[in-house]
Amino acid sequence: MKNRIGVYPGTFDPITNGHLNLIDRAANLVDKLVIGVALNEHKKSLFSVEERMQMVEEEIQKFKTKKVEIVVKPLVATLLVNFARENNANVIFRGLRAVSDFEYEFKMCVMNRRLEEDIETVFLMASEKHQFVASEFVKEICKLGGDISTFVTPRVEKKLIDRFKKMGEI
Repeated sequence: MKNRIGVYPGTFDPITNGHLNLIDRAANLVDKLVIGVALNEHKKSLFSVEERMQMVEEEIQKFKTKKVEIVVKPLVATLLVNFARENNANVIFRGLRAVSDFEYEFKMCVMNRRLEEDIETVFLMASEKHQFVASEFVKEICKLGGDISTFVTPRVEKKLIDRFKKMGEI
């Protein structure tokens, strides 16, 4: 039986407890999970790709005790299916929080399938606890002085607060 290798792509700007929940669940389904930290050219990121990769790496340490290899790599200037192919992945994991996510994810899934029919897309529904957690909301709440401790780990919360202070936003 060949190794089951999965890719979980995202911008992770910043990584949230919802992302961590999906990483944990996806890791249970594969032998190796490659987390692709992407650059979204349509949005200005708060953290650089390198900073986000470091955050993801720090936060996934607790999952490294599983019998699964988890690696973090940059996903920039390439198609997702090419990234999956380069990492010998046969599955792409995508998270769905609400119906609003479905249309975009469905279109992307169909296009990826047209480009590479041997790579499956698996949708994981966000747990009810993390249903509406989005990095954009977390950043906005933090910037406006709200409590984000239920949405991110203490380490990520500190990085967010420090970044907004450095920018003079809070």
